[in-house]
Parts: sequence; structure tokens; C-alpha cells
Amino acid sequence: MDQTRRLRSVRAAWTAACLGLTLAAGSACAQTPPSTTPGTPVTARIPQGALVGVDEGDVRSFKGIPYAAPPVGDLRWRAPRPAAAWTGVRDASAFGADCIQPRPGWDDTQSKQPTSEDCLTLNVWAPETRTAEPLPVIVWIHGGGFIMGSGSQPLFDGARLASRGVVVVTFNYRLGRFGFFAHPALTAEAGDAPTANYGLMDQVAALRWVHDNINALGGDPERVTIMGQSAGGGSVLQLMTMAEARGLFRGAVVQSGGGRDHLPPLTAPAGQRSGESVGEAFAASVNLRNATAADLRALPAERVRGRLDLLNPERNTFTGPIIDGRLVTTQTLDAFTRGEQAPVPLIIGATNFELGSIPSFLRGMVADRTLEDVEVSKPDLMTIYGTSDTLNRAMPSELTFVEPARRLAALDAAAGHPVWLYSFGYVAESKRREWSGAPHASDLGYGFDTLGRLKGDYSEADQRIATAMADYWAAFARDGRPDASGQPEWPRYNPDSDRALLVGETGVSVGPSPEAARLDALGRLRDAARAVSP
Repeated sequence: MDQTRRLRSVRAAWTAACLGLTLAAGSACAQTPPSTTPGTPVTARIPQGALVGVDEGDVRSFKGIPYAAPPVGDLRWRAPRPAAAWTGVRDASAFGADCIQPRPGWDDTQSKQPTSEDCLTLNVWAPETRTAEPLPVIVWIHGGGFIMGSGSQPLFDGARLASRGVVVVTFNYRLGRFGFFAHPALTAEAGDAPTANYGLMDQVAALRWVHDNINALGGDPERVTIMGQSAGGGSVLQLMTMAEARGLFRGAVVQSGGGRDHLPPLTAPAGQRSGESVGEAFAASVNLRNATAADLRALPAERVRGRLDLLNPERNTFTGPIIDGRLVTTQTLDAFTRGEQAPVPLIIGATNFELGSIPSFLRGMVADRTLEDVEVSKPDLMTIYGTSDTLNRAMPSELTFVEPARRLAALDAAAGHPVWLYSFGYVAESKRREWSGAPHASDLGYGFDTLGRLKGDYSEADQRIATAMADYWAAFARDGRPDASGQPEWPRYNPDSDRALLVGETGVSVGPSPEAARLDALGRLRDAARAVSP
């Protein structure tokens, strides 16, 4: 019998035995079977019912757990409803389906799971040995431009982080137009309830599930740290400004999450872009004018998905997050300026060359496209960058990610909150002829300590950086401070000294923010433009 069939046989045998015990004694399946070895089943009981997961050696994993009801049929474009309980034992050995999204061939970091509207599941990795006290929890929010990504991506395997004494949770949330969509018919139907930002509603629902259930899996609901990168980092910032998310986390980590994004309003005067105007444009594109909510929900999923992807964002018919006035009530920068963000410890930063993987001959086009969504002009930016080559190379990264991270860190420090700033500039040894800096998302395998899940060769030096980053994240989740044993001391951010953690090819150090003078000038220019914009 081959290994796969053997594990299936063992799992089936344990599930059958566990089911019998559950029916006879109610809670017997909450116990881990004795003398487990890697690959054998382990069981737990949460309020929804009994689970059978997998022993992975140092950790136990439970995957594909529903945290909300499937948002299908009449529940499409509604706030998430509670997940149903189940009888018997639920197989939690494999991931659930990913939320509907494109599957571009150019991104080999994505999951291979099937996609479905029935996708609101989460995954938990916990140390194999239960401790007397519950452990800190890291809840990871994936990126992907609110268009793609999932909690099942191989890079986000939580085992290596969990082995450091934390519980790790990843989850899926609705994407594309399934997750972010406004239309007058849906607004009218919602009444006083939130609308439009269904993907963000899912994130809040996942955090509530963690608060209510994670103790049964070894985690401490009072020590939850939310972490995210790119759109996931932007989501963390949004959650820091939401009343509905208060009390559901006690720390936050934002990796390349922007922060100066200008979200459209739900409604606006005729001729101005709003969530509803974009939604009506989409409805018209599928021949639904004056559509009812029922008309919209009757659309086949493939029509709703359309051709939307990161290279084709379909800006005329897709918005991403929206200021809906109920769940999302303010721009992130405005909330931080007023000191209204959640008063929790924060780590924030970006890679040093976010868009560096873009070929040089396309950088001018990317720079021009970046300027379409901001208030500043290219001539004004030339006074900062000096040459077109410098502007095309550095401006998209700095304007979109690097400057906003530093600005939010300064605002958070001014509010009296503990905040730590970083700049990730490490390039794997095998990539140094190809990359002149660390591009967007290149830090993910280091923070999760999952370099082995990436294509290519990784050296001992690369692994040392991964060890350091994962140690910092685990320490922050544990203590609310990134005081990692054996790693350089990372000081709290103070705008006057402007010291950040610098992760570079010579290792990890502490020093002034890179390109500080240019970032200061860029910030002043953006603030001035923002002050006079309508």
C-alpha cells in the first residue's frame, strides 16, 4: 500500500472510531490520539463540532474549517452569516476551495485549489504539544489586489511559524466583484446594514470566529495579531479603523500595504466615480440596466468574475474597497491623522524596490499609470527625482508603498502608540544578477520561513534572513514587541531619530530610513496636493 493510501486508511479508521466515541461520549474526540506520528490524524472539538486534522510533526493542522455560511444563491452580496454546526466528525485534513479568481500562468505562487463561491474557510496550525497557557495567535490576511490569492497558498504554510510557539490562522475572503461590489439595488436592500465591502465583512467574521473558537485549538483569543501583505496589509489598515473590528486583535503587522489609497465613496453626484456608478457600469456591461438585486444574483459566476485580473483591473467596472459609510467610514490616512486608529502595537514597512521586477522598458508606462490615481503631477515629481530614469525606477514604489508606510508610522508614533518601521531590501543570492532590490512580495517566504516552497536555490545566508524575520514576527505576536532572542534589537519608531530595521544583503541592522530626504519631499508634495483636492 503506498503512503497516500496508507494515510487515507489510517485517517478513515480513526474517523470511524472517533465518530463512535463522539456519539457515545460527546467530547471524547477533543483529545489527540496517543503516540501520533507525522501524517496521522489528530482530533479536536470546537463549538461547531468535532474535527480531524493531521499531525505534521512539530505542529497539528486543521484545514478547510468553515467560518461563515457559503455566500451562494441568495447570500451572494450579503454580509456573512454564521457557519452551521455539524454532527459527527469533519475531515479537516485538506484546504477548502479558493474564492473565485483568475488563475494567471505567470504567478506560480498561487494555490492549485479549485475555485468556488463556497470558499469561506480557514486553516489553523498549532504546536503539537499543548501548553498550560493558551498561545498567541497570528491571523494572516493574504494579498492579491483584492482580486486573487488565498489562505492555501504554499508560501503561507503556517507550520514553521507555529513551531515557534504561536498558533497561525490563514483564511479566504471574497474577491473581485464577489467581494467588492455596490449597486443601488443592493444598497436599498441593505438598509442600515453595511454593503459593498463583502470581502472586508468576511475578514471581520473570520476574526470573530478566531475570538470564539481558537481557545479550543490552543490559542489565546486575547492575544491575536493580524498580519497582511499588499491588499492584505491594506486590509489590516482598514481593520484598524473599523469599529466592528475593535477588540478582535491586539497587534498588527502591515507589509507593503500602502496607506494613502483614495477609496471611492458609495454614492457621488452624477458624473463622479462612486461604488454605485461603477456597479451600474458593470451591470450595463452584462446587459442588466435598472437591475434588481435578484437580477444581479442570477448572474452566472463566470459573468461576475469577467476577465478581471491584476494585469487587467477593469477600473471602469471594479473598485476594490469602498467608503460605504457603515463598515468603512474613512480614508486610512485621515483616520491615522486624527488618531482614530486602533491603539495597538504596529509593525509597518515595505520592500525597498516594490516594483523592481518590472522590466526597465515598461517602467515609464507603469510610472504614468501610477500618476493616474494620485493628485500630484509629473513635473512636480521631477523636482524631487531629477531625471526621468530615477523617477520611473523609484517613484511608483515610493509613492505607492514606501512613503505611506513611513508616514503612517510617524502618525502612529505621534498618537502615542508603539510602532516599529522596517525596510526589506534583501535579495536572495541566486537573484542578485536579476534584481537590484527586493520587489513586491519577495519578503513573504522570509516572514513565513517557507523559502523551501519557492522555486530556485536558496542559500544558508538566505535562510538566516528567513529565520530572523520569522523570529521577529513570532516575538511580536507573543509579547507585543519584536524582541527576538539572538536578533538585533529593533527600536520603537521615533520620527525624530527615524530609525528602522534594515534587512539587506549584509544582514539585519538598524539605521535611518533609506532615502529619507526624498520621502520627506514626496510626502510634503502629496500633502499639499491633498489639501487642495476636492
